[in-house]
Amino acid sequence: MSLNAALDERRKAAVSAGASMSFPIYVDRAQNAELWDVEGRRYIDFIGGMGALAVGHSHAEVVAAVQAQLNRFSHTFFGSAPYESYIQLAERLNERCKVGGPAKTLLLTTGAEAVENAVKISRAYTKRRGIIVFGGAFHGRTLLTMAMTGKVNPYKQSFGPFPGSIYRAPYPDLYRGVGVEYCLSALETLFETEIEPSAVAAIVIEPLIGEGGYIPAPDEFMAGIRRLCDRHGIVLVADEVQCGMGRSGRLFAIEHTGVEPDLILMAKSLAAGLPIAAVVGKAEIMDCVGVGGLGGTYAGNPLACAAALAVLDIIDKENLLNRAQEVGERLKAGLRRIQKKKNRSVIGDIRGLGAMIGVELVEDEETRKPARSLTLKMIKEAADRGLLLASAGRHFNVLRFLVPLTTSDAIIDESLTYHRRFHRCCDR
Repeated sequence: MSLNAALDERRKAAVSAGASMSFPIYVDRAQNAELWDVEGRRYIDFIGGMGALAVGHSHAEVVAAVQAQLNRFSHTFFGSAPYESYIQLAERLNERCKVGGPAKTLLLTTGAEAVENAVKISRAYTKRRGIIVFGGAFHGRTLLTMAMTGKVNPYKQSFGPFPGSIYRAPYPDLYRGVGVEYCLSALETLFETEIEPSAVAAIVIEPLIGEGGYIPAPDEFMAGIRRLCDRHGIVLVADEVQCGMGRSGRLFAIEHTGVEPDLILMAKSLAAGLPIAAVVGKAEIMDCVGVGGLGGTYAGNPLACAAALAVLDIIDKENLLNRAQEVGERLKAGLRRIQKKKNRSVIGDIRGLGAMIGVELVEDEETRKPARSLTLKMIKEAADRGLLLASAGRHFNVLRFLVPLTTSDAIIDESLTYHRRFHRCCDR
């Protein structure tokens, strides 16, 4: 029995069946955009810790920063024995986050925890309870964030009932004819039929929706939501857990739209895979909660703070915001060449911002019927050839690219040769 197979047998015996596992490989080591399994086989990793590795695996500066912090102390709980790195990280995030005025930061542990705390803060500030989210959104796996997530299978199935006061509106999808005017009108209808705007605490939106299919929110849609929030005193929350930290070519994807939210949420790539999250927002809003009302045992852990400070340095020193644009342009150019070739019309749409790219696969161009089974087959074929990808979209028919921004042109070009090969294998 191979090492991978032996580990898989141990997993089945020891690990809950509810914990998913996409590929039957087990990692031994990883560097930048590559990893090697326990049998020595190399893979190009374009899943990147499901978006947590904008600076790649094991960046030397992150490793050094964490090792240095570990030699001093690993944990104290900031609420009882605070430390400078928490404050340093808050200061640097406050400087970078555009929230319409002076900002303050709360550090946490996971993306879902950031979302939940944004809800708590918004409700405390407005003295309201209603939360509006969007179809296809993903906000986490806790009970509240599952209620906010707009995808049943596999996240919500059999887990209800969910917390109330969550309301859902449509998210624009121009490829499928769901336009901005329709979606803004639907929000007005929601106010007329489901909840009055004076009872809404927050509108929570991914400026580039992830699980819903890698669809950027049109500028005019975000501007319309900002106007609604201003008119009705609603807190606008940008969930940047997946699309933030430079992946879109800006530090935060909402910056592309010219709209400034009231709160920005981040996690994943903030600390290169170490567990940390943040809510950054207008000081007035962030200070509305009483002392002791926010926090957590591991919130702003010193090892993760050290990693996050190193990540911010790397983004600036290596000019990764511009690099994200270059990576995205190179990927999209190669994918469009494949799309234009004869019998390659299953690629219906190529979209995204910066290096956060989604490729929607369809049965044919005319009906645009989602090609779910083909997508899953292509992901398997790619993995068999040494390229790791994940799916997205309501119908699991979008290939998502979470390429580390530190990936070389040579690795990107190599990945495109795999695309051509497995596309031929999947031709019908």
